[in-house]
Amino acid sequence: MERERKTKRPLSEAAELFDLPADVVAGLPLIELVGDRQFYMERHRGILAYSGEEIDINSEGMVLKVCGSGLELVSMTGDALRIQGSIQRVEWVK
Repeated sequence: MERERKTKRPLSEAAELFDLPADVVAGLPLIELVGDRQFYMERHRGILAYSGEEIDINSEGMVLKVCGSGLELVSMTGDALRIQGSIQRVEWVK
């Protein structure tokens, strides 16, 4: 038991201690797709590039590219954003 405890990461231990989801503690993004028409993301770090065909979103350690046609940034706060249009592809770029 003691050996197992030593190998855990501090973030994992904090998540367990406070009964929090590990992704929230680690700052990982939460992504939701509604069909091919709407994209939602929490915990972003800003928009890097924007056009009707591609929107590049800064994320924890990588860039998320949303590709399609008629893409539009519908709403954006410091923590979350929503894109709508015809989404053809979502990809991570390290």
